[in-house]
Amino acid sequence: MTSSSIPSPVDQANLREWLDGQSRQLGFDSLRITDTHLGSATDRLQEWLEQGRHGRMEYMARHAQLRSDPALLVPGAVRVICVTMNYLSPGINFDDEWQRLANPTQAVVSMYARGRDYHKVMRNRLQEFAQMIEQQIGSFGYRVFTDSAPLMEVELARKAGLGWRGKHTLLLNQHSGSTFFLGEILVDVPLPIDQEEESHCGTCQACIEVCPTQAITAPYQLDARRCISYLTIENPDSIPVEFRRAMGNRVYGCDDCQLICPWNKFAQRSALPDFAERHGLGRASLLQLWSWTENEFNQRHEGSAIRRIGYSRWRRNLAVAMGNALAARGASQVEKDLLRQALLNALPLADTLVAEHIEWALNS
Repeated sequence: MTSSSIPSPVDQANLREWLDGQSRQLGFDSLRITDTHLGSATDRLQEWLEQGRHGRMEYMARHAQLRSDPALLVPGAVRVICVTMNYLSPGINFDDEWQRLANPTQAVVSMYARGRDYHKVMRNRLQEFAQMIEQQIGSFGYRVFTDSAPLMEVELARKAGLGWRGKHTLLLNQHSGSTFFLGEILVDVPLPIDQEEESHCGTCQACIEVCPTQAITAPYQLDARRCISYLTIENPDSIPVEFRRAMGNRVYGCDDCQLICPWNKFAQRSALPDFAERHGLGRASLLQLWSWTENEFNQRHEGSAIRRIGYSRWRRNLAVAMGNALAARGASQVEKDLLRQALLNALPLADTLVAEHIEWALNS
């Protein structure tokens, strides 16, 4: 079968069964197919950008046109093979996560980032999957993606039937909640498409109510400039003072809207060793992470999504969390003395960004 031919009904059924089976063998948990048309989603994206809700993520606006039409990324593309990959390691327990958030001297790193960088894990497997498809059907045009290009991944996954948009704007699935990564293969093969799934959020607003910074300004409306994930990861500048106290001990990302979501009682654990916790990131204290030198940061986060923010932003985030611990009732005086001394020791050699946040922390 060539890329320009249309599979017969028998071929389509056989190919789809084969695709599902091969995707599972490669570690993907679900697969659906959609076309490349994004409809009104492009208008909503443009409105979001015009309101400036993307903050310092200039690339969102710079590549807005490409996001609006996937076929511009892959000329001739007519379908998108969308897959999910669960990332929760077996040891993660949501009750434990809430307890860590309540312990001001502990460092909380977003659950997805405690293992290997998902970009590399998924991209390699998607590329292998595409090559397997090519061996099965012959040469065809394709390109693989996983949060690696201007592509409206969540909207495509929603259209493909992998789930529905929750009120926090993340994709939700009845069988695995929201704790999964998304990947895509754009292809020029006219495969049959899947049906969309209805929303199942109902009247629930738990994610809106739990957000520490009120970043979910209304159902399905997110202001990234207020989001702790944006503030600790994408934001290259000082963290606005009005959000520092609300950050608590979250030093990389924020999972509150996922932890509270009723659908995540169905969150599936990943069997892939790639996503297993590394370097104690699910149990580390603020002082332990603060003690890392820049070389240790780079070595321990090699192959991790966290390394992308760099040592300075890492220390910036930790300094805010340490300041919050100094102001918290839940930390003992001994712990506070150790935190204060660690900040004082670091101040003389700190760069401008980190020094500002250390000074704020010491005055908390």
